[in-house]
Amino acid sequence: MSSPAARTRLPHSSRWIAFFAVLGPGLVVMLADTDVGSVITAAQSGAQWGYRLLLWQLLLVPVLYVVQELTVRLGIFTGKGHGELIREHFGAGWAWLSVSGLAVASAGAIITEFSGVAGVGELFGVPRAASLALAAAFLLVVVWTGSYRRVERVAILLGLFELAFVWVALRAPLDGTQVARQLFAMPLHSGDYWYLVAANIGAVIMPWMVFYQQSAVADKKLTPGDYAYARWDTALGALLTQVIMAAVLMAAAATLASAHSNAPLNSVGQIAGALTPLLGHALGHTLFGLGMLGAAMVAAIVVALAAAWGFGEVTGYKHSLEHHPLEAPWFYLIFSVGVIGGALVVALVPNLVALAVGVEVMNALMLPLVLGLLVALAMRALPPAHRLRGVYAVVVITVVVLTSLLGVYGGLSTLF
Repeated sequence: MSSPAARTRLPHSSRWIAFFAVLGPGLVVMLADTDVGSVITAAQSGAQWGYRLLLWQLLLVPVLYVVQELTVRLGIFTGKGHGELIREHFGAGWAWLSVSGLAVASAGAIITEFSGVAGVGELFGVPRAASLALAAAFLLVVVWTGSYRRVERVAILLGLFELAFVWVALRAPLDGTQVARQLFAMPLHSGDYWYLVAANIGAVIMPWMVFYQQSAVADKKLTPGDYAYARWDTALGALLTQVIMAAVLMAAAATLASAHSNAPLNSVGQIAGALTPLLGHALGHTLFGLGMLGAAMVAAIVVALAAAWGFGEVTGYKHSLEHHPLEAPWFYLIFSVGVIGGALVVALVPNLVALAVGVEVMNALMLPLVLGLLVALAMRALPPAHRLRGVYAVVVITVVVLTSLLGVYGGLSTLF
């Protein structure tokens, strides 16, 4: 393989090889983006409002790309993680505030992921304690014994099971006329509608995604020669994750909203039963279970690693998957505490899946801080040639401000 700096000079037939060498951080974080909480949020959106929230899934594709592309740019051109750059440029106070928000978001996410694991286990008669123990043990073994590249490959493999949701949607009784009629029919007067808008925004742009992708880019040691490929990696992931979200929403709209069903969607079993009636019990539960398990496991890896990286960047302890556990004990300890703690909470307190939408709304309320710091770093921490400037800077700032305002307004809408 040629050096990263030389990849842009490769013949056309070899550029695909270079692309696949760079592929990973963007795809992994986007597959994790479609986590258990996101799936539940999309299902609730379709069940309650039909296709009236579908347009938001499409609009969020460029927003997601714009945000995560900044993390790629920062990771490649500084070689440092998000928390480290905040500490260097804005001081320890802002760094600790940012990582505290990361800790809160990560705690909510990891609990949601293990709730999904337990729910999938119960679909197939596996006791909650057994499914949680197996999932936690698997995650610990993968991370404690693997390099960055190995962890990345495992995460991608797990995440690709989410494509089962697309198959579920294709088998749903979709009505094209109904989709066209409701696509632009947004009940903007409804506080409940805006609450789910906020949940969908928070389900797409999460604090731990920013920390993970920037740290992953740095840990993978991508260089400026990889920048173009890394942007394509991010664009591919952004499109894929929103296709999956749209698929879940459309399946729920077709099977529940169109039938005027009031079935509750507070557990994995209820969602599986609601979305897959036409596939039959065995096939429907198997496909849905694979998709949900893949979403939960890849997100659990990403969320726990994001927290371990974030705290390492702020405190200064060694924080790389390339280090042996004995060389970076705090990094692996934080990861393990996140995984084991999440599994224990779900084992002791059942039915936490119902909190998933609330977790996503919390993410939306944190957007002003998360995106504000991200844009500030892009304008200050990057080398002059790669800083946000000109028309694109105006576009990015406009997108960030509007997204943050919509997230906060939607999250507080039920209080009005």
